[in-house]
Amino acid sequence: MVKFFGRSFRKEDLLRRVGSIDQLGGIKLSELEDGPEKGVRIAQMRTGELNVLITVDRGLDIANAEYRGIPLAWISPTGITSPHFYEPESWGWLRGFFGGLVTTCGLTYMGVPTKDVFTDPRTSQVLEEELGLHGRISYAPARLTGLGGRWQEDDYVMWIEGELREVRVFEPNIVLRRRIEGKLGGKAIRIRDEVANEGAYEQPLMILYHINIGFPIVDEGSRLISTSRMYVPRDQEALKDAENFDIFHKPMKGYAEKVYFHDMMADEDGYAYAAIINNNLLDGVGVYVRFRRDALHRFTEWKMMGEGTYVVGMEPGNALPVGRARERAWGTLQYIEPQETRVFQLEIGVIAGKEIEEFIDKVSRVTGGARPKMIKSVDEFVQACKH
Repeated sequence: MVKFFGRSFRKEDLLRRVGSIDQLGGIKLSELEDGPEKGVRIAQMRTGELNVLITVDRGLDIANAEYRGIPLAWISPTGITSPHFYEPESWGWLRGFFGGLVTTCGLTYMGVPTKDVFTDPRTSQVLEEELGLHGRISYAPARLTGLGGRWQEDDYVMWIEGELREVRVFEPNIVLRRRIEGKLGGKAIRIRDEVANEGAYEQPLMILYHINIGFPIVDEGSRLISTSRMYVPRDQEALKDAENFDIFHKPMKGYAEKVYFHDMMADEDGYAYAAIINNNLLDGVGVYVRFRRDALHRFTEWKMMGEGTYVVGMEPGNALPVGRARERAWGTLQYIEPQETRVFQLEIGVIAGKEIEEFIDKVSRVTGGARPKMIKSVDEFVQACKH
């Protein structure tokens, strides 16, 4: 059933009222034509409630997103730069980080730049590798395998599918098969990722979904609501005012980012939840993420209240963004075996008005209404999460 303008329509009733479904929504492929964005393919998905811009040649990620004309995502000054401008060394990844509703980090490494020492599975030699920020996959162009819309009984479903690879001669050979799906009249986007190792050797697997929420959802008085049971400030900077990790304020000049790592609780179906809510915007508007905790057992909060860089990141992942070397040292680094496939699923959507209280009630049922406990150090946090 398609819900529009406070009414519900069956397929035949809706089609009587329009010449084409494109009048109401759908998905279209096009290409950017100017500046550093030139040549980047994009897809515009319109549900009638949401309007999202999918960057086909930049990781099949999601840049701009709007709900009834209200922007949801923070957009950086870099724009959607072509993958040709990728700088893998050190912090060079940031020169093309457009922010957006979703930027994917990974696949064999992500997090801060690091020097990783490991044993080559092919030769058993000990190797040393310099790894830059957040990996390569967000700069990979997709090979499209499907795009379109179709009625499924009384629901009109639109989707885009594609393959992205992190590959090198002598390995790794990792493929990400992504499907992004929305429904006409819907307020949520669903992402389903299959990550497969098509090589002959075991490879590290690190993935993080960098969900970047901006003004006017993020504003003075906005807050984070989540199923967090415990959290830890990443460093001394984050320790300042750490008890207010979930409260956001107006932009501040000279603000240094604060990062918090959370351990999330899940509901009876295995899903964890987080949302940024602004009750002062209209009748209340928020953006939520829902994800399987067994696959994405880490959650990072990026609290950046600076001028211009005014954004809060909600970031489910299978590792902390501290670099591959540190995950290896902790013994928490995940691997994907030859011919193995791993599945990651998440839903990002909008809640408004009474839906906000319903969301808060759902979170409270999971957490028992308790605030998360703060842990003193990241090492202690990782150890606590093992139990």
